[in-house]
Amino acid sequence: MGIAPALSMLETLADRHDVRPVVLFVGNRDWDSIILRERIDELTARLDLTVVHVLEKPPAGWAGEQGYVDAEILARNLPEGFRRFQFFACDPTPMLTAVETALVSIGTPADRVHTERFDWV
Repeated sequence: MGIAPALSMLETLADRHDVRPVVLFVGNRDWDSIILRERIDELTARLDLTVVHVLEKPPAGWAGEQGYVDAEILARNLPEGFRRFQFFACDPTPMLTAVETALVSIGTPADRVHTERFDWV
């Protein structure tokens, strides 16, 4: 997913000492393609932040999520009461459409899903 906008929002929450729980889903091809991983790790020390890495091609022995961010992965990793959360996603249109559909399919009100679409050039 487009991680830069999410990191900006998370850094603002951390700077404000926000105590709300946050779940960040980060989808990548493999472990080595995760950009800004150190910044993500630093934010886990400053926030009540759970990071869910979803790898298309995980390394041997990977115990985390694999494939693409879909309804099953969301449902497994979102806390009880997630329907009252606000959801923010940034990605190319096809991925965002899939995530929006997945969120709504697990009961997320559509008006709680906020997106920023971009296209690769």
